[in-house]
Amino acid sequence: MREKKIFLTGGAGFIGSHLGDRLLEMGKEVTVYDNLSSGKLENIQHNMGKTGFTFFKADLLDTKALKEAMTGHDLVWHLGANTDIPSGIKNTSMDLNNCAVATCNVLETMRQLGMGKILFTSSSAVYGEIETMPTAESDGPILPISLYGAGKLACEGFISAYCHLFDMQAWMFRFGNVIGFGMGHGVIYDFIHKLRKNPREMEILGDGTQDKNYFVVEDCIDGMFCAFENSKKQFDVFNLGNESTVNVTTIANIVIEEMGLKDVKLKYTGSKRGWPGDVTVVKFNLSKIKALGWEAKHRSEDAVRIATRRLLGKERGRG
Repeated sequence: MREKKIFLTGGAGFIGSHLGDRLLEMGKEVTVYDNLSSGKLENIQHNMGKTGFTFFKADLLDTKALKEAMTGHDLVWHLGANTDIPSGIKNTSMDLNNCAVATCNVLETMRQLGMGKILFTSSSAVYGEIETMPTAESDGPILPISLYGAGKLACEGFISAYCHLFDMQAWMFRFGNVIGFGMGHGVIYDFIHKLRKNPREMEILGDGTQDKNYFVVEDCIDGMFCAFENSKKQFDVFNLGNESTVNVTTIANIVIEEMGLKDVKLKYTGSKRGWPGDVTVVKFNLSKIKALGWEAKHRSEDAVRIATRRLLGKERGRG
């Protein structure tokens, strides 16, 4: 990776803070731009004062602040967005503003500054309930069933257009479920907190059969680097995740086991989906990224156990 100065939006979030750590370890200069709406200062506190690290607490909707902060950088790594899918149901403008409009602001600022390269974190949610499984990047039609998925797909569209109109280059990543230390939401995080409140009974949203792929955050970061270094296309999109899957009931039992609990009653809400807009099955075809030399080091079930242990403090380190 030749680029020296990296502009990292959402860099105080779960994935972003791990990525920032990796970039600093590589000797890069990193500017984190985050409004801390979902990101946390504690995720980047250990980097404050380090040579090459700068933090801007600002919003992507503030174009003046964005241009001031982005000036002088070589590469944009764009993770800033709403990350809580159900919250978009309560605030229906959230994904429009924090995904689509925010991304347009990033792209337009790049255009004005003459910057040409962007890496963007999209989501498996763009696929919706696609019929083709395992799903490849070229499968369709792509019809999201959540506002979050729609927002991410809109971002992909604007990035594609800017690449073709203004000679930019983009790498986009449709993630499975990224898990590990520092998660602030998600099924593992929720189960741990529910069981800490009531170790005898736990509510599971849906019927427990929701079946998705999970991978640990360091594998996710490795995958993004692999695509960036090996794909030379002007605009490219990759699935990143796991070929294996694990269902919600199995995840619940792993969390219960790792917490040392017994005889926990599982109480299901009974609906097909965990929440409105929840895609119940996510299975990836990963042939495209595997052809470049990357695959997750742990199967989904093992990744869930690793992440659970990290959240419980059984394993050390931010990795």
